[in-house]
Amino acid sequence: MICVSIGRTRHKMMILEQRALAEQGAELVELRLDYLSRIPDLNRLIHERPTPVVVTCRRKQDRGRWRWDEDARQKLLRTAIVSEVDYIDLEDDIAGAIPRFGKTKRIVSHHNFDETPDDLESRHAKMAKLDPDIIKIVTMANSPSDCVRMLQLVAESEIPTLGFCMGEFGLPSRLLCGKYGAPFTYATFDGERVMAPGQLPFSAMKNLYRYDHISESTEVFAVLGDPIGHSLSPLLHNRAFQHHDIDAVYLPIRIPRDSFDESLNALNWLGIRGYSVTIPHKSAARNYAHEQDDSVSKIGAANTLYKSADGVWHATNTDCEAAIESVRQGLGEGGTLKGKNCIVLGAGGAARAIVYGLLNAGAFVTIANRTNSKAEQLASELGCQFIRWEHRGKDFRDILINCTPVGMYPEMDNTPFPQNWLGEHTLVFDTIYNPENTLLIKEARERGCKTVSGLEMFIRQAASQFERFTGLTPDLEQLRMTVRKTISPVNYES
Repeated sequence: MICVSIGRTRHKMMILEQRALAEQGAELVELRLDYLSRIPDLNRLIHERPTPVVVTCRRKQDRGRWRWDEDARQKLLRTAIVSEVDYIDLEDDIAGAIPRFGKTKRIVSHHNFDETPDDLESRHAKMAKLDPDIIKIVTMANSPSDCVRMLQLVAESEIPTLGFCMGEFGLPSRLLCGKYGAPFTYATFDGERVMAPGQLPFSAMKNLYRYDHISESTEVFAVLGDPIGHSLSPLLHNRAFQHHDIDAVYLPIRIPRDSFDESLNALNWLGIRGYSVTIPHKSAARNYAHEQDDSVSKIGAANTLYKSADGVWHATNTDCEAAIESVRQGLGEGGTLKGKNCIVLGAGGAARAIVYGLLNAGAFVTIANRTNSKAEQLASELGCQFIRWEHRGKDFRDILINCTPVGMYPEMDNTPFPQNWLGEHTLVFDTIYNPENTLLIKEARERGCKTVSGLEMFIRQAASQFERFTGLTPDLEQLRMTVRKTISPVNYES
């Protein structure tokens, strides 16, 4: 179950949002009374309430907005209990002074907005002595391992425990706490009004991640990166799971640049079956796997990790094949890469995979990168040419491929290759997919060039990952439409 938090300054808006949420299928709503601009009229808020409610009133010391004295706040909480609201949220330092009464269930809560401390278990044990129906512990995650420790606490607790972490690192625990026994999790009414760091909108929790369908048997997959919030992979894979009626969920997990192995070792407790891997972890992913494809060994990077039935981690690179197929599609029927003169902008993991694929297909490749030494190093490793960044427009090329982030949302007014340098017969492929029509792609079309957007590569590499994860082949056109709907001109957010 998802509890949706409402915090508004006016009673009228709080009531209207309760009704709107009930119409959207919400089963539980949290009323944040501390957000109201005047003393709450509790009876007005809970009379004829369309859903069960949790009544919460946070002090400023708990990052709340209560502007009156503590006696008035505790009097309001006692009034809510006498009025038999469904749940009352009591901080652990006052829960002992407010006794149980009537049918109202007691949530005894503790928040730490700075860290996930080492004493979770002892804190939980103290809270268990305060007559709770539910224990709620919410902390700030500063690493993926903090999420795992919190979920372990939830799984091992005999008293129903709402345990999850805040912040970007904490997102997996918000989505998986129900799998380990939490009675519900929290979401916000919409993405514009977040009650706590890392809180997701109700619509995303319900429709994208399908929280209410996650159970103990649900398999877990994820995309790893830093940063990771922009990724559209959760949208793509979760929609595909839903289409194929697979009991699985796909999460974004932020992994710090310098702690890949340590983080994945901690995440092993969650039993995750497969990972998509993005910047900056593709080289580390290769080294983490027990087995790796020949392409991974030669490219030196992996974008996919998946676990076989015997528990062995395998690494593969679906970027390479996806990119080459995308270029061939752009060349048209009968098009061949053999003998084509190509320039690749960038020297990261995607560039490495694409250069490898182009060379295998018989193309002549030149690499240019804003850091010239990286282009020179990659060219030396893969056996091709490099050119200094400032000279990248010097010669005619049959194919131009951008593997840099220049032009990616939100900096969409930039291009890595000025329009006047483009040859009219050059095929231009931009690996950026958000937006689909980058400035480079737009200017190339104006010039009369053939173009391929990064959407095609993104779809194809994700489809190959999905096959590794599930053994099923997704519908490419359905995946294209899923992404296009999300990155339309009116919505660039993932």
